[in-house]
Amino acid sequence: MAGHNAEDTSALVRISLLSKIAQLLENHLGVGDKTLAEFLLDICASSRSLDEFSSQLHEAGAPLPPQLCSSLFRLISTMNGSTGGGDALGGSAHAHKSAAAANHNNSEEDQKAARFQGLAMQNTTNQTYKMQQDMLEEAERARAQKATNDLFEEMNNSQAAFSSHNNDVDTVSAYPPAAKKARYNNDTYSGSELAYPPPSAIPRRTPQVGDVWKGRVTNVVAYGAFVALEGDTSQPPNSTGSKPPEGLCHISQLEDRRVSDVKEVVNVGDIIYVKIIGMENRRISLSRKEVDQLTGVDLNPSGDGGSRGGRSSFKQHDNNFPPPPSRMQQQQHQPQPPTSSTRRAAKKLSDHEMWEAQQLINSGVLKVQDYPTFDNENPEDGGLLGASAALEETGEEFEVDIREDEPAFLKGQTTLSVEMSPIKIVKNPDGSLQRAAMAQGALAKDRREAKEQEERAAVADHMPTDLARPWEDPMRDPKDNLLAEYVRSGAASAAAAATDGMPEWKKAAYGKAPTFGKRTAGVSISDQRKTLPVFALRDALIDAVNQNDMLVVIGETGSGKTTQITQYLAEFGYTSGGRVIGCTQPRRVAAMSVAKRVAEEYGCRLGEEVGYAIRFEDMTGPSTVIKYMTDGMLLREILLDEALHKYSVLMLDEAHERTIHTDILFGLLKAAVVKRKGGMKLIVTSATLDAEKFSAYFNSCPIFTIPGRTFPVDIMYTKEPESDYLDAALVTVMQVHLTEPEGDILLFLTGMEEIDTACEILYNRMKSLGKNVPELIVLPVYSALPNEMQTRIFDPAPPGTRKCVIATNIAEASLTIDGIYYVVDPGFAKQKVYNPKLGMDSLVVSPISQASARQRSGRAGRTGPGKCYRLFTEVAFKNEMLPLAVPEIQRSNLGTTVLQLKAMGINDLIGFDFMDPPPTQTLVEALASLYHLGALDEEGLLTRLGRKMAEFPLDPPMAKVLIASVDMQCADEILTVVSMLTAQNIFFRPKEKQHQADQARAKFLQPEGDHMTLLAVYESWKRNKFAGPWCRENYIQLRSMKRAQDVRKQLLGIMDRYSLDVTSAGRNYDLIRKAITSGFFYHVAKRDPTEGYKTIVEQQPVHIHPSSALFQRQPDWVLYHELVLTTKEYMRECLAVEARWLTELAPRFFKSADPTKLSRRKRQERIEPLFNPHAAHKDEWRLSRRKG
Repeated sequence: MAGHNAEDTSALVRISLLSKIAQLLENHLGVGDKTLAEFLLDICASSRSLDEFSSQLHEAGAPLPPQLCSSLFRLISTMNGSTGGGDALGGSAHAHKSAAAANHNNSEEDQKAARFQGLAMQNTTNQTYKMQQDMLEEAERARAQKATNDLFEEMNNSQAAFSSHNNDVDTVSAYPPAAKKARYNNDTYSGSELAYPPPSAIPRRTPQVGDVWKGRVTNVVAYGAFVALEGDTSQPPNSTGSKPPEGLCHISQLEDRRVSDVKEVVNVGDIIYVKIIGMENRRISLSRKEVDQLTGVDLNPSGDGGSRGGRSSFKQHDNNFPPPPSRMQQQQHQPQPPTSSTRRAAKKLSDHEMWEAQQLINSGVLKVQDYPTFDNENPEDGGLLGASAALEETGEEFEVDIREDEPAFLKGQTTLSVEMSPIKIVKNPDGSLQRAAMAQGALAKDRREAKEQEERAAVADHMPTDLARPWEDPMRDPKDNLLAEYVRSGAASAAAAATDGMPEWKKAAYGKAPTFGKRTAGVSISDQRKTLPVFALRDALIDAVNQNDMLVVIGETGSGKTTQITQYLAEFGYTSGGRVIGCTQPRRVAAMSVAKRVAEEYGCRLGEEVGYAIRFEDMTGPSTVIKYMTDGMLLREILLDEALHKYSVLMLDEAHERTIHTDILFGLLKAAVVKRKGGMKLIVTSATLDAEKFSAYFNSCPIFTIPGRTFPVDIMYTKEPESDYLDAALVTVMQVHLTEPEGDILLFLTGMEEIDTACEILYNRMKSLGKNVPELIVLPVYSALPNEMQTRIFDPAPPGTRKCVIATNIAEASLTIDGIYYVVDPGFAKQKVYNPKLGMDSLVVSPISQASARQRSGRAGRTGPGKCYRLFTEVAFKNEMLPLAVPEIQRSNLGTTVLQLKAMGINDLIGFDFMDPPPTQTLVEALASLYHLGALDEEGLLTRLGRKMAEFPLDPPMAKVLIASVDMQCADEILTVVSMLTAQNIFFRPKEKQHQADQARAKFLQPEGDHMTLLAVYESWKRNKFAGPWCRENYIQLRSMKRAQDVRKQLLGIMDRYSLDVTSAGRNYDLIRKAITSGFFYHVAKRDPTEGYKTIVEQQPVHIHPSSALFQRQPDWVLYHELVLTTKEYMRECLAVEARWLTELAPRFFKSADPTKLSRRKRQERIEPLFNPHAAHKDEWRLSRRKG
């Protein structure tokens, strides 16, 4: 019986394995044949390695793509329970158990794929890359057509200018004198004296777009060749003797390759075949590369005027999201009269204002024409602008509702149909650590309010005691008549002037320029490199890289792996032949600082042989051979070249941090290495000891360990949980400074506000102790600090002092600081977590993992024996901290990630080789949001709009705004708005000049909202020639403005690559607001009758931020860029919008509410009674509030 059970199990395993192989073949090749699956299974059974499996397939005449070979071999080997071949049905009992376990796991994956079919679609890599090539070719043809049009326009203008100076001379007539005389005398044309027939009698062949003509090159210029069309190849030759039409063949249309000189291809007098690819105002654009020059056959006979054929195999319709761009342009953006397009909407009068104005008019005190809001265009309304608006308001309010129908490819898979569990990032939500994290928000609010109260008290000390006395004195000096607002402003300036506009602790650390000791005095760079632990293992490391395509390197922070491995590889010859060594970093600060250090060691200027590339900043050149970049930048390069042919070695540094981009790169680079067949090496470095997981994922590659310079570290825990970890951390720092031997201190906190608060408190406490205690230099470090301040943390403290570095988790692994002997670890960090209610990622303070805690304690043992003070109990460490941090891909919004995967043709998200798969709920939400934006069609395939969106280094909504602005003819303004939103922190408000800063900002405020305010700021800066003094006069951050300018240039370059027209809307602000609404329709809120606003999606109470231009206006509908939680949930960067725009611009998400039914918003509203002064409580009328 046992034998029969084993045979049955083996048969089931084989059936499941064949089914899985057939599914893989279907995904990759589109052929899921069972016979082919059995053939591949038998070949793999006799293969001991992947190379042997691939070679046997080649010998059998059935070569498969390298990625498919790797997936098949891994799948069959896993289900066989062995590392090589063998019988899929035989083996020991252990093999049967392993196969059954693998079968169980695969069956779970199959069940998930069957349940969420929208996540398990067939990959379309080739079609997607072909779509990109088609789009680039269309853009190239558009540029050629534009160049032709510009050239002809310039020629026509020159000819018109020449003709205007020769009006009396007929030099351009097409008729001989006799013919002219006959025309002017109205004679007939039947005489033999006419040498030429009239033009109407000449039988000409009219050129048409798509026709192939034989032509003669009449002129060659730098940008192309002029060709006289002598005959259509589909028609008999023209023998009429008339002058043939002439067109321009642009240099880009001569050959498929890049042509640097036109005369390399054609010369004057050559007979060539050309195809007409465009005509406009008798200007003809020609293409030579699309016609066979021997036979005259059209190589691209498609009817789209030159785009490559074969598109029908893939869904790439531009009209797959309503309304399509052409209809959008035709229906919504018709040219409007100047009066309606340039005039802003007038402010509506309230009922009381209308009554007051009417009373003044009726009494004769005020003439109708004198009233400020008199409307000349509607005198029948009584002349008041608010009258017609008031009449409109009497109609039914336009109600918007959210569509509840699911996309076709996500039927039964979204949260409307399936209940899914939320993302869990905390091990014990009721533990002491989580309670302390939640309480810290309230404590921070209390500290903020106390600080504001101190500032108000300081202002009050500088205020006069009696402001009313000068006004009451009949003998007063008129100069003493000051308003209280100006007096308070002056007092605030005087109070802030006492600190010179900078906190005292910052002046102590940076303002006085303390003389720090020299780092590595008298030691050359070469000697410094030799002291690093990796130097002793240089030869062994190079051998390991040479022998393995993939390698996992484990080394402690400070071992030299980031700065030295790339240089060793370059010295060994991995940069020969123009190849590049790339190294990714999870943070921008780390990429810039490491590249700067390596350039110094390499002996070159930054940007030459050694450079870096981060978002919106590229410091590389043609001679760059070592390139540091953020992981997101490398992911963008894969969009253009999936095999990354220009790289010889790629190193994924700090892989243990597991950012979203790093996790995606794991799967993509793993496939790229297999595809390159030894042409590229992949090195994955990590500072943690979780090496086996990385090695198993990368096909069981070897692990190379670099021993670090570690010393023993004493770890101490608290006896009781700390409710206020910030105060406990500062007390601990003081104790260490006053009682422990020399050595610097490293304190980990969560963010900028917390670090600045800690620095100020610590400085004041040290100051209160007097000069009898040793000096403590407090230095913060976070990404928002200028670079020159960040580098101060690496300098050793002067003799007789101690340095205390207060940092975020950037100092956990990315930065190495020498001289640290004491680490204070509260056990918290900010993590980016996707919040479905907000529809965006938010930073949440949460407990760190056990691995992070060990990493932090290790910072104390780099220079010598150290101590780590953990401000939590040992029980909390074991029971309330996760062993490893939750990867970012499992707790973040994946909209951008899914769009990039779709742009690479990866539609099977369940089958993608994730190290840790993200939650299904997050993937489904990302697909739904992309569908609503128009990036996906009804079948879940990428649209041309989505492919263009993937090209921009922006979030999908922002990219959609940019592309929609092209159709709405306002791309020039939208480019500026998007760049300013990306730059952030445009205005600054110094404490000593708050009133002046507010007045300067008020000059730019626009009634439409903050987006238009940012546009006004940039345009004003542009009119002032991008001057720095202008920024200082108007309290604007010059650094942010320059960053916005750089971002705008980069985005403009991307738009030019796809030949997207950049036009200006002028004063038509509605077009700009509509373009922004087309991408951010998720972020819309409606004014609530009771207080503030409520978001449309989640009905969450929100408020307009006091700094917004709309704070006093309170429009009915607003769009916001982001939500910020302080004392309330505030909307930042608000824009006034119209409700009707939502159904026009986002018809997949919004619909007009049915007047016969209650909308979603109305169903959630509560009945609010009128104010009753006699009621004890406003809800006492409710039955639920009554007693008895």
